[in-house]
Amino acid sequence: MKIQIMGPPGAGKGTQAKSISMKYSIPHISTGDIFRKNISEGTDLGITAKSYMDKGALVPDEITISMLVDRLGQDDCKNGYLLDGFPRTVAQAVALDNYLKDHNDKLDAVLLLNVPKEFILDRMTGRRSCLSCGASYHIRYNPPMISGKCDICGNDIVQRKDDEEATVKERLDVYDAQTKPLVEYYSKAEILHQFDGTKAINEVFEDICHFLNSTF
Repeated sequence: MKIQIMGPPGAGKGTQAKSISMKYSIPHISTGDIFRKNISEGTDLGITAKSYMDKGALVPDEITISMLVDRLGQDDCKNGYLLDGFPRTVAQAVALDNYLKDHNDKLDAVLLLNVPKEFILDRMTGRRSCLSCGASYHIRYNPPMISGKCDICGNDIVQRKDDEEATVKERLDVYDAQTKPLVEYYSKAEILHQFDGTKAINEVFEDICHFLNSTF
């Protein structure tokens, strides 16, 4: 199976992607991992990408796509893969489709985790982390025993900048502008399958597995 998972920031894509990858023995491919690998190995693409990232600029689509194409050509992708975080725009989706078509290939399904903005704001802005031991909490759903203190090491827990309300709203605005149009794109291609991302993590995974087991 060759599938992609998408959804707004905080929808739980990464968690579901890892579980799907393990259960179905297909590589979990994220653009973040690809960037880090190419940069750490000093590849030509990695050096070029780093030059943009060091300036705080977005890496151009052609470089991102080149990295992804190189990854899809590796042996462990022959029997399938799960894309996470790519494509992010319709332009990237078209480029990916063209590459796959040139190789007599195609995406089998796109899994969309539907989560309302209000739910995401509540989920993400309530998250707290311990900078000392890495433990995670949520002020409403998984609070520490002592307010503001880590249960494990006793140090302060903090809200990461990524989880501040202004940052979350900005990320959601970017998703709406750049990535949400993919919903219509893949709907027209008749490969989009939607799941309720507000359910418990294990319930979302069960729903996805039911679909995959009945389809492939």
